[in-house]
Amino acid sequence: MKSISLVLGSGGARGYAHIGVIRAVLEKGYEIKSIAGCSMGAVVGGFYAAGKLDEYEQWTRSLSYLDVLKLVDISLLSNGAIRGDKLFAKLAQMLNGIQIEDLNVPFTAVATDLTQQKEIWFTKGSLEESLRASSAIPSLLMPVMKGSRVLVDGAVLNPLPITPVVGSHSDAIFAVDLSADVPLPGGKAPDENEEKQAKHQLEQHNWFAHLKLKTLQFFERDDEVETEKALTANLGKLGVVYQMFDTMQASLTRYKIAGYHPDLLIRIPKNSIRFYEFYRADEQIQLGYDIACRALEGFERSEANTYGQL
Repeated sequence: MKSISLVLGSGGARGYAHIGVIRAVLEKGYEIKSIAGCSMGAVVGGFYAAGKLDEYEQWTRSLSYLDVLKLVDISLLSNGAIRGDKLFAKLAQMLNGIQIEDLNVPFTAVATDLTQQKEIWFTKGSLEESLRASSAIPSLLMPVMKGSRVLVDGAVLNPLPITPVVGSHSDAIFAVDLSADVPLPGGKAPDENEEKQAKHQLEQHNWFAHLKLKTLQFFERDDEVETEKALTANLGKLGVVYQMFDTMQASLTRYKIAGYHPDLLIRIPKNSIRFYEFYRADEQIQLGYDIACRALEGFERSEANTYGQL
């Protein structure tokens, strides 16, 4: 059995592909000796290292559009940031106080300290806290305050953290890039069927109506039109902020790969799903599995292909 170190990159809901990649790697008989990740890569890698990936996967597959929206606490008429308390309370419940040093597999979650402007590697302490810090996208998710540190998403400085696993003494390093400029298998986007699209549109409409009502009550406002304009504007701002962040990640990822190229770079298309589509776990997990299988087949023949770069 060959041993590998696994590096899982950032990319919002595209990070569900990491679950499929892990399934494919294990199915091919590789032993994962260490994991490093940031943002969604840290979340998936952390749950695997804790022996709880099955539970996490089952939960993600159960999420509907409305479920996802209920998990975020959005102050859309103030700073537009997502608190994420409900989401991380759910993750904390599943992790049940696990410490990084007690994990089954050596694990590093990478965050960014805005105060010192440097990477922070979590290799001990609360797993849940490390995942929260590593996933706190600036201007989207509230940062984690730890002493004098202001901790945010590791992707600010390192969206594909290869360096933490370099000294792991495994046979190879596999890294998963969620921002790859490659086509989707089959050449077209994995469009949802009309029934699913209609369901999501209805859920979105119902959620927005509920949010508007709550906002009117909370702020004691009676101007429904102006409230709706403010909500729509701030939702749009969140999308623009993440689009800018995503573009930055893609550029930084190329820079990091040039500095230290892994033995296998598994490339997930950047246009597979949108960053907030956390209700589309089924298809993204399958996509990750399918692409990893293609990449691994090439790797075992010492041949690069579209989805596996040597």
